[in-house]
Amino acid sequence: MPVLTRLIPSPVVVDIRPGALDDLGCVLADERISQSGRLAIAVSGGSGARLRERIAPSLPGADWYQVGGGTIDDAVRLASDIKGSHYDAVVGLGGGKIIDCAKFAAARVGLPLVAVATNLAHDGLCSPVATLDNDAGRGSYGVPNPIAVVIDLNVIREAPVRFVRSGIGDAISNISAVADWELAHRVNGEKIDGLAAAMARQAGEAVLRHPGGVGDDGFLQVLAEALVLTGIAMSVSGDSRPSSGACHEINHAFDLLHPKRAAAHGEQCGLGAAFAMYLRGAHEESAAMAEVLRRHGLPVLPEEIGFTPDEFVRVVEFAPETRPGRFTILEHLDLKTEQIKDVYADYVKAIGS
Repeated sequence: MPVLTRLIPSPVVVDIRPGALDDLGCVLADERISQSGRLAIAVSGGSGARLRERIAPSLPGADWYQVGGGTIDDAVRLASDIKGSHYDAVVGLGGGKIIDCAKFAAARVGLPLVAVATNLAHDGLCSPVATLDNDAGRGSYGVPNPIAVVIDLNVIREAPVRFVRSGIGDAISNISAVADWELAHRVNGEKIDGLAAAMARQAGEAVLRHPGGVGDDGFLQVLAEALVLTGIAMSVSGDSRPSSGACHEINHAFDLLHPKRAAAHGEQCGLGAAFAMYLRGAHEESAAMAEVLRRHGLPVLPEEIGFTPDEFVRVVEFAPETRPGRFTILEHLDLKTEQIKDVYADYVKAIGS
């Protein structure tokens, strides 16, 4: 009887620990990544540039490219710069914008991508998606998963703590996103990938239930692993469904309706997840999620990121328009303005102020 299996697209190397950056040269020397040592390394003018002096001596065959920002033009320019230079791989060294630019550029020229993250702001560091600003606002572009992921927890601790908090909100929102996926399966018969759902949910639960804080290596390890697992879960399912439901629709609505006032991605996703859990009747789970978000310094009310209740109601009302075709608790309930106001008032009472 044949044994049926499937191949899961995932990095060949995942190195998450204090001091991991010191061994980056050894990781890149892996023949599965670079046989010749010819590497194109994309860095920002910030954290990546500061780390260049530290690691450049161990990478004598590398060429360094400074990336101006996180736009589609920046990514296309990077691809044009590295095209035809016979590199083995592209390395994105920095935050999410740089890694997303490097992902897009690597995919455009047909090279593998190594993600060396300097913060944990969201799950994009290992996802098959590059999120880049364009003339229409912001777009998501399908790309291959990184072939390797390196996260030095010492470097993570040096980044502003708001980045870690954002990553916490993004990871925890998986729980709400998977609940939305299961709802779509029950109501509409949408196919659900059990492995991807399990990976994403357990990643979110691990962060939700960990007793540590943003300054603890143990907690940062779990958070980094959760973000990597979430990215792999998206590759398993072939889309962002394991980590993107009503929580992310609310996040996108904040970005589109208030582009100059929007908060961090993970802050908005965490708030959206806590509210979405309340909407689906999971009141105890919503309260527990809000408690953990508060413990880590994340918002659970729109006023905490500078928005009025009426503005939040409009965000929730608009949110389904951000992802046409995606079915979540928002589409299922199809609440009108006054209904959203009433539910929000009940949510505030339930979680406390």
